[in-house]
Amino acid sequence: MYTLFVLVGFFCLLASLMAFLITYNEYAQHYVEKQAPLRIALEAAIFTFCVFLVLSLIVGFFLNRAFVSQ
Repeated sequence: MYTLFVLVGFFCLLASLMAFLITYNEYAQHYVEKQAPLRIALEAAIFTFCVFLVLSLIVGFFLNRAFVSQ
């Protein structure tokens, strides 16, 4: 069970890092100041982390129940 949390945490961090880098790179080209793209990219990273965390835990819970019940 702890392995699931470690894997979920790792992949959520990886996904949020990628979302931050992609969003910042795109918005940095459209803004002169660097504060606005940084804030937008941070919001995208936090949102991505939360979505992947919730979805991964839900899928992990259902897979665990399916395999334990057999």
